[in-house]
Amino acid sequence: MKYDINKKYIIKILKELLTIPSPSGFCHEIMKKIKNEVNDLGYEFYMTNKGCGVITIPGKNDNYIIGLSAHVDTLGAMVRSIKDSGMIRFTPIGGYMMNTVECEYCKIHTRSGKIYDGTILTTKPSVHVYSDAKDQKREELNMEIRIDEIVNSKEDVEKLGISVGDFISFDSRTVIKENGFIKSRHLDDKAGVAVLFGFMEILKRNKITPNNTIKIFISTYEEIGHGSSYIPKEIDELIAIDMGAIGDDLNCTEFDVSICAKDSSGPYDYNMVSRLINLAKKHNLQFSVDIYPNYGSDVSAALKAGNNIRGALIGPGVHASHSIERTHIDALINTTKLISAYILETEN
Repeated sequence: MKYDINKKYIIKILKELLTIPSPSGFCHEIMKKIKNEVNDLGYEFYMTNKGCGVITIPGKNDNYIIGLSAHVDTLGAMVRSIKDSGMIRFTPIGGYMMNTVECEYCKIHTRSGKIYDGTILTTKPSVHVYSDAKDQKREELNMEIRIDEIVNSKEDVEKLGISVGDFISFDSRTVIKENGFIKSRHLDDKAGVAVLFGFMEILKRNKITPNNTIKIFISTYEEIGHGSSYIPKEIDELIAIDMGAIGDDLNCTEFDVSICAKDSSGPYDYNMVSRLINLAKKHNLQFSVDIYPNYGSDVSAALKAGNNIRGALIGPGVHASHSIERTHIDALINTTKLISAYILETEN
């Protein structure tokens, strides 16, 4: 690939995105960041009614519009009820195992704008007190949040302004190591968003006008299944940039760009997947092709909503998805190179 990838820029954007809480449905602050960054790059940006972002990169022709998507929304929770003890019961946003958030620091975001710190615990958090603490089932009923305020009752919590329906975000715990490893919550899919900014930075820095007009869709409800159920109707094909899963029976590593052939929604477009594979080979990228039976993407949502598009899914390999995730900068670079090659070598 003849265009250099600005690794420092990608890492900078990723780190900034990971510091902004954005559970599904609570993405107003992070979308301000997205808008400002897009404006700095000089591209057109607008928001849909439900808060997703659309970035337009003009091409040499408008006969065939290529869409790219990634989501900024993450896993999180919401206040379900306030207990008489002053502890908070929560309901999850997104699909995760309760044991992955046990002992995690969190923030409660009130609708008045106040933010309170807390810790997610089981209802039997001490082995010194509860003989069955180790065996207690990690499920919603047995989890609660301890607030870092002086509260001893439901009324004390309510006086703080905390109410049922307030959003709860998890500490991202981001660490970017000198050897290239990146470990954090919410790499799904803020790593994908950082890749798209890396791609846009290439176009801006090299003053490139792609052959086709590009529409980049930033989704804010992907984790709950309807992120890109609406996309601009002029889009002809859509590639989701989302994390590649790692585990038994899978080829993907933390250094790869993953090309998904099929997920829970079914196979992706044959010609698009084939072209992505051929481009990865042509440019000597580290890549894998996998099938993800427990996975859905923004392309899945767009297809299920009846959009008349072709679709594909790629993304950086991420270990321990929906937990304390880890990837490597090489995976983000390989993904940026692949999507850049796909766009810049397309002549529809």
